[in-house]
Amino acid sequence: LTEVYSSSPALGRYFRSAQVVAFSNESSTVIYHLVFSVPPSTKGVMENTMNPDFIKNILRQHIYDEA
Repeated sequence: LTEVYSSSPALGRYFRSAQVVAFSNESSTVIYHLVFSVPPSTKGVMENTMNPDFIKNILRQHIYDEA
């Protein structure tokens, strides 16, 4: 995750860290915590770029590109 988000043209400058919170072998589920740092004067970034769906789609696109 660190490589995906730190190298993202859209999110790389805001990305700070990724941490696995929980992992399940039974269901292949991973819960992770992502940390981004956005300057307070960038309201549009918070509404658009930091949208949870947008962040999820960055990872989804990376997975598709690797397949």
